[in-house]
Amino acid sequence: MSTASEELDGKHGVQSLEVGMSILRAMVTGRRSMMLKDIAQAAGMPPSKAHRYLVSLIRSGLVEQDRLTSRYDLGPFALNLGLVALDRVDRIRLGLMAISDLRDATNETVALSVWSEGGPVVVRWERPRRPITVNVVTGTSLSMLRSAGGRVFAAWLPERQTEALIARELESGKTPTDIHDMDDVRTLLAQVREAGMAVVTGDYFARGVEAAAAPVFNFKNEITMTIAVVGVEGSMDLSPGGATLAALRRAADDLSRRLGATPAPD
Repeated sequence: MSTASEELDGKHGVQSLEVGMSILRAMVTGRRSMMLKDIAQAAGMPPSKAHRYLVSLIRSGLVEQDRLTSRYDLGPFALNLGLVALDRVDRIRLGLMAISDLRDATNETVALSVWSEGGPVVVRWERPRRPITVNVVTGTSLSMLRSAGGRVFAAWLPERQTEALIARELESGKTPTDIHDMDDVRTLLAQVREAGMAVVTGDYFARGVEAAAAPVFNFKNEITMTIAVVGVEGSMDLSPGGATLAALRRAADDLSRRLGATPAPD
């Protein structure tokens, strides 16, 4: 039988947990690693109090601190929670089935990516049955310009969602050799939209790798995921009329239809 105090505790919840969650929300909203004073200000508490909670959050794996810069960011357990949550959404389950079927059809590494606040991220991949393959790490963030998946998201998302990430890559100089400014980027993305997919056979962000990616759309006809085939450079047939790209296009189109997307008129 519950006592009155137990019922009161149940209604009130655990205040310390709620305070810790307010810190995590502040860090998520910040969209980047943050200094202690910035986290405290965003969470509406003194830095000394925020620091005590951050110590516990670090111990739990929800937060990590860069020893060189003293900045705080979300930790590995927070990433795992996010990936588990994604895995439990219907679109992800359907996507997992799609990449498994595509792996069987092509005998290539196949990856599923979604858009996060930090850009494209790989949420699952399937390994082919061949001796030499490319391993894709779940949770890998993709380059906007040097990955096929990144180019696809950049081509179909509103420019306001991607321009900051693209500008950062342009400033870093880590771009394809023929991309120098936003005009070059817009020309590239127009070509991706015209082709209906992105193919990267050189200047890939991982050395010795090439890939092709196609968009997956939801019932609003908005891009929701990308499917990519990834292989050792020179090992895949990525020609426009080849079987690999045809299978990729079919897989993305079929998944889009299952998610309620309506095909564009011919």
